[in-house]
Amino acid sequence: MSTSIADAKNLLDDLIARYSSRVDYLAIRLEESEGTDIFLRGDKIETLSEGVAIGGQVRACYRGGWGFASFNHLGSLSDRVEEAIAAARLVGEEETLLAPIEAIRDTCQMPISGIHPRQIPLADKKALCDRYTAILRGVDPRIATTSVRYADSAQRILLFTSEGTAIDQSWVDMEMRFAATARNGETVQTGRETTGSRKAYQDLTALDDQVRGAAQRAVDALSLPTARGNTYTVVIDPILTGLFVHEAFGHLSEADMAYENPDLLEVMTLGRRFGPPELQIFDGAAPPGHRGSYFYDDEGTPATTTQLIKDGILAGRLHSRETAGKLGEAPTGNARCLNYQYPPLVRMTNTWIERGSTPVKDLFTDIKKGVYARNWLGGMTNGEMFTFSAGEAWMIRNGKLAEPVRDVTLSGNVFSTLADIEAIGDDFYWDESGGCGKGGQSGLPVGCGGPSLRIRNVVVGGDAH
Repeated sequence: MSTSIADAKNLLDDLIARYSSRVDYLAIRLEESEGTDIFLRGDKIETLSEGVAIGGQVRACYRGGWGFASFNHLGSLSDRVEEAIAAARLVGEEETLLAPIEAIRDTCQMPISGIHPRQIPLADKKALCDRYTAILRGVDPRIATTSVRYADSAQRILLFTSEGTAIDQSWVDMEMRFAATARNGETVQTGRETTGSRKAYQDLTALDDQVRGAAQRAVDALSLPTARGNTYTVVIDPILTGLFVHEAFGHLSEADMAYENPDLLEVMTLGRRFGPPELQIFDGAAPPGHRGSYFYDDEGTPATTTQLIKDGILAGRLHSRETAGKLGEAPTGNARCLNYQYPPLVRMTNTWIERGSTPVKDLFTDIKKGVYARNWLGGMTNGEMFTFSAGEAWMIRNGKLAEPVRDVTLSGNVFSTLADIEAIGDDFYWDESGGCGKGGQSGLPVGCGGPSLRIRNVVVGGDAH
């Protein structure tokens, strides 16, 4: 930081003491980050950069109204505090409702199990991307375009509040994305892979098989028949389960979504049954080692594990201190911001469906005609409706895997789909590829996990005839 950490902490303490009496709540978050960003499109370098960012944010709350200001220079910090307080006092006209938490003074760092990415020269990271590009291109002459992206970021955050919290927290995050598009005449198919880690640079250096698989899927799909659109019983793999629980259900569990939408709040009534008794869904930053893991959220609330669905029944939701206060529930440590330029929002961390008891091979039993879908190409949600594109798919015929098919999309209503879960596999996989977007803050690291699932009545898009 532009001054020593000790000096910065003293400055934040002094400002909090000077200004806290003018508002109901005051928080100053100071952030230092350094990172690498590399993006190769074919052999062309689109991005090759290393940078350091220093800045912070001030949040003030007065009679329920929020003021926010961000800054890049510590010398202007007192002016930004004045601005945030003035804005809060201008709009506040109700009551400040923040669920109480204990004041915490702590210094903590998410543990690294291997080499720190900031110890690796930029040239070595570029060489890694070149190697993966060569693998993608070398799979088949029909590979028309490729892309490889590498990103890492090391963040250190100081959070001081008017309630006495003083937290010094740091972590590192890494991510790689690969894509290959194959072309044969008018037919175009794409394969993708994404992976990430908060543990070690080595987690990104031995992905040759994964990268090759993305390109091979694109090539193989060129000659596959298109799935016939219909409603099927579907078996999905753990990666698609993780995507489904995050995108289709997790966002609806974020309490700011429900609080701002009375109709959704009515639908998301605690105690309502959503799935079979075997269904257990969780979210939490407390499980260590995942991309959504941390010790404290961006309001200083300790990380927790929240059970969202227990025995098929809605049992909890994700909160900031404000949503918890307004709904009379406990804060869950889910207030997160992408960086100092944005205020914290209610966000998922690591979201998963607990493994079940059905052997995976038995998930296919008695399916006369269905679809098995693995991995993902993309997806979108609109409220309670979702559509996902599978990375690979096969028809299921008489309980057995049959011919592979392409262009498989799975769509439906999340509440109907949860109710239509027929069996939950005894396998489980953590997918660390997630970069979540909400409220203009895209790319927030998250983890997703789950077992294979068997679901009836899923609308599968494909060939209409």
